[in-house]
Amino acid sequence: MSFAALRASARRVNVVAPSARVSRGALRNPAFRKYSTEAPQGSAPKSNNKLLIGGVAAAAIGGVAFWVYTSNSSSAREAGTALKSGAQAAKVATNFVPTKEEYQKVYNRIAEILDAAADKGYDDGSYGPILLRLAWHASGTYDKETNTGGSNYATMRFEPEAKHGANNGLNIARDLLEPIKQEFPWISYGDLWTLAGVAAVQELGGPKVPWRPGRIDGTADLCPPDGRLPDATQGADHVRNIFYRMGFNDQEIVALVGAHALGRCHSDRSGFEGPWTFSPTSVTNEFYKLLLNEKWVWKKWNGPKQLEDKKTHSLMMLPTDYVLVQDKSFKKWVKAYADDEDLWFKDFSAALSRLFELGVPSQQFVTSEAWIMKSSDEKDEN
Repeated sequence: MSFAALRASARRVNVVAPSARVSRGALRNPAFRKYSTEAPQGSAPKSNNKLLIGGVAAAAIGGVAFWVYTSNSSSAREAGTALKSGAQAAKVATNFVPTKEEYQKVYNRIAEILDAAADKGYDDGSYGPILLRLAWHASGTYDKETNTGGSNYATMRFEPEAKHGANNGLNIARDLLEPIKQEFPWISYGDLWTLAGVAAVQELGGPKVPWRPGRIDGTADLCPPDGRLPDATQGADHVRNIFYRMGFNDQEIVALVGAHALGRCHSDRSGFEGPWTFSPTSVTNEFYKLLLNEKWVWKKWNGPKQLEDKKTHSLMMLPTDYVLVQDKSFKKWVKAYADDEDLWFKDFSAALSRLFELGVPSQQFVTSEAWIMKSSDEKDEN
C-alpha cells in the first residue's frame, strides 16, 4: 500500500492522536508560513511594468512565449533585444526546450530531498513545510493595485527581501533547493520555488495542485517593500487587508490559512513557538477541527502573544489563526472545512495554485492549462 493510501485511510477514520499520523519516513515538519513583518517604512512600491532583463534567458530556456508588456516603448525595445539575445544564448548553451517531463524530473528530485530532514534531525523529519513556506512567501507579496511583488522574479534571493522579518529562516529552504537549481540550471528560481511548494503539499498527503512554469528571475531593485506578508499578532482587519490586497476573498483566506496543518513556529525565527497540529507533516483538515473543538488559552511565557491548547499545552495558535473563529464570515468556512476535508482540499488546491501565479503575466506561461505533476507514489507505480 502506498503512503498516500495510508494517509487517506487514516483520514477516513479521523485519526487525530499524536502518534497516529505517521507520514513518509517519520513525523515531519518545518516552520510553515510564519510571519511577523514590520510595516513598510514609507517606501513606494515599484511598478512591475519595468520588464525584467535579468532572467529573460531563464524564461527563454524554459520555452516561455514571452510578450513584452511594458508601456514604455524604449524599455520594450531593450527588453525585446535582451529576449532575443537571451534566447540565442539559451539555445547555444542547452540546445533544448524543457517539456513537462523535464519539469517532472525536477519535481522528483525535490520529492527525494524532503525526507532527508530526518537524517539531519531537522524539525519533525521533513523539509516539506519550510519549502511550502518559501513558495508562499515568495508569492504572497503581490499587490494587485500596483501589480508588484509575487512569484515572478524570485526576489527573495536578494538581501533586501531576504532580510524581511517574515522570511527569517527561509535561507534553509533556499539553500536546500540550490543543488537542484545547479542540476537543472534551465529552471528559473521562481518556477523552482513554487514547484517545491506543490511537491510539499502533494508528497505530504495533500491534494493535487495545478502548476505551470513561466516565471523569470529578476533583479534586486524589484524587491517588494517589507510589510506585505501577514503579521501574526494582528486581528481580522489586518488579515483581510493583507489577503484582499492579493485579490483573495474571505473563503479563500480561510482555505489558505488551513495550510497551518503543516509545520511549526520557531522562537528564533518568528518569535512564536510550537506546532499547530499533532501531525505537522501531514496535510489534513485537523487545523480547522482543533481550532473549533479545543479550548484555547493564552500562553504564559516571555514570547509574543500566542495561544495554546488547554488540554496538553503542546499545540499553538496564532492571534491571526484565532480570529478565524471569532469573525462570523471566517468561522462559517472554518466549520465547513472542519466537516469536509474533501471540500477543503478542493478549495485549498485552487487558492494555492492561484497564489503561486500572482504577479506572473499570463503571456509568460508555457501552457494555457496548468499541469498536474505526478507524486512519488504515482511515479513508483509506473
